[in-house]
Amino acid sequence: MNALARRMRHADCDPIATDLAGAEIVCDPTGVLFAPSQDLLVVADLHLEKGAAFARRGMMLPPYDTVATLQLLGAAIGRYDPARVLCLGDSFHDRNGAAFMPAPYREALTALMTGREWLWIKGNHDPEPPAFVGGETLEEARIGPWIFRHEPTPGFCHGEVAGHLHPAARVSAAGRSVRGACFATDGSRMIMPSFGVTTGGLSVLDRAFHGLFRLEEAHALVIGTTRMFPIRFSALS
Repeated sequence: MNALARRMRHADCDPIATDLAGAEIVCDPTGVLFAPSQDLLVVADLHLEKGAAFARRGMMLPPYDTVATLQLLGAAIGRYDPARVLCLGDSFHDRNGAAFMPAPYREALTALMTGREWLWIKGNHDPEPPAFVGGETLEEARIGPWIFRHEPTPGFCHGEVAGHLHPAARVSAAGRSVRGACFATDGSRMIMPSFGVTTGGLSVLDRAFHGLFRLEEAHALVIGTTRMFPIRFSALS
């Protein structure tokens, strides 16, 4: 089963609505976040053109990551039909990704953007705005009770929504274990899963996550193939 087929199976799971910094959000199994009060869809770490970036360095990956990621994003946008979309940085895998993006992929992305406000947060992989598609490029964005950044701020930061770390978690039961991408949160801040179909994940138990959450409230919303699993950090392996 290819990456897109695996991720599209996740779309059949029910989303989970939860509270983040005092307002409702919906964590979708495709990996996007939807904020109903702001009619806002948020996606992190698309890493478009990752395969092409590796090819330029002489390392071959399957060349279909961009079209698969855009198809998955299109399905998420179709589910919520948001007025605004915010991309949390590393939308392109490197600073050349937007400039070298093939015309059919540009057209597909532009079609997703049509008729809605589109915000790009700068990431460490793509610090320069993708000029060909428009939208607004920002270092960070304050919307409602939240502040959106690419990299999480060290220590406690109420209302922050970030990406960058590609959170993942392992769920174990009855002698079996499953590892999946996840939303990591303590109800005050959230770190979103990476969305690109060929991106990896970092365990939420890794030291990179230390100090970011209140441990007594920290939990992962793990994306499975049939459902999403809310699991406290203390129960993860």
